[in-house]
Amino acid sequence: MSSTTASLTLTDILAARERIGSAVYRTPCTRSEMLSRMTGQSVFLKLENLQMTGSFKERGALNKIAMLSPEQAKRGVVAASAGNHAQGVAYHATRRGIRAVIVMPLTTPLVKVTATRGFGAEVVLHGGNYDEACAEATRLCEVQGMTFIHPFDDPLVIAGQGTIGLELLEQVEDLQAVVVPIGGGGLIGGIACAVKGIKPSVRVIGVQTSRLPSMRDAVLAHHPVTLEPATTIADGIAVRRAGDVTFPVVERFVDEIVTVDEDEIASAILTLLEREKTLAEGAGATALAALLQRRTSLAEGMRTAVLVCGGNIDVTLLSRIIERGLVQDGRLIRLRIHLLDKPGALADLTQLIARHRANIVDTLHNRAYYGVNLGDTVIDITMETRGREQVEELLSALSAEGYKHSRVI
Repeated sequence: MSSTTASLTLTDILAARERIGSAVYRTPCTRSEMLSRMTGQSVFLKLENLQMTGSFKERGALNKIAMLSPEQAKRGVVAASAGNHAQGVAYHATRRGIRAVIVMPLTTPLVKVTATRGFGAEVVLHGGNYDEACAEATRLCEVQGMTFIHPFDDPLVIAGQGTIGLELLEQVEDLQAVVVPIGGGGLIGGIACAVKGIKPSVRVIGVQTSRLPSMRDAVLAHHPVTLEPATTIADGIAVRRAGDVTFPVVERFVDEIVTVDEDEIASAILTLLEREKTLAEGAGATALAALLQRRTSLAEGMRTAVLVCGGNIDVTLLSRIIERGLVQDGRLIRLRIHLLDKPGALADLTQLIARHRANIVDTLHNRAYYGVNLGDTVIDITMETRGREQVEELLSALSAEGYKHSRVI
């Protein structure tokens, strides 16, 4: 065991639970019959999106804040974050009368800036990305003697997140597996340490976005590696480099790390909305996405807890994610169809579509592009359907009637 791994123990996590007490909500973990059928597992959803600040982050933030000395508390705390960590630090520092300064990138959406200020923090907008914001936060710590609260690479923060693992073992009888999103590794590191410390037989599976699989690559290389920047709808786990503190914990306790892509995450968000009436952000839906896509090595029927770790999502982004999820599921499709430019041609086409119970939501005519012959036209039609089976029936019917068509991606 490395000295870094030894710095986090089950005792630390038990102490964290006593420390944060009732100040953090003990979120429900209920079985979903529908998701169990869809995934082949017996699925229990741990709803950390129901925390006061909308994510699990406040557990670790509070554990760190609670351990400040009187002098440190007097000087205040600083964090760098564009989202959930910022709100967790702001909320719990303010509740304890501690000054909180949050450095956020200039590109941070206004809704997140407003929410962080609403929890009582002073927000400093600086830099074009997290790294530049973090550098400014570090500078403020040095200049003003404040305490920096890292979003994941701190034993106290990891121990705070690990309290979720204790709750899972108490809430799910005969728990066999836990599936957890991974960003920097603080969440899964804490949960894995807690779960394995009490019940080593439980399998712990981590899930990353395929665009930034920093922890998976670190485990393969046996040391943290830095990836190139990438954008993802799972921005809460968009971490380019695994933590130096979290990596050895993950390497020791986590059984498997898998990845999911953007469309799969969007589909999982949509599934949670429709089937469970639960709102998850991109990062919050990645664990379920892995089960829905059968990416893990878990056997059928295992009693599996799935972390819905956050629900803070911009409504504009949510609209786009829903649309993307509908496209991925085949329930929203756009076809480019060639037809004669004559009276009644469009009516014939729409009648065929109506007979197959697809709903037209948008149309666009074009006579000058796409290699259209004189006397012909092309129409792009966006339709709502029940799914892929209905789409295939419609495509077959169009071909049978002689329509030249293609999908528009």
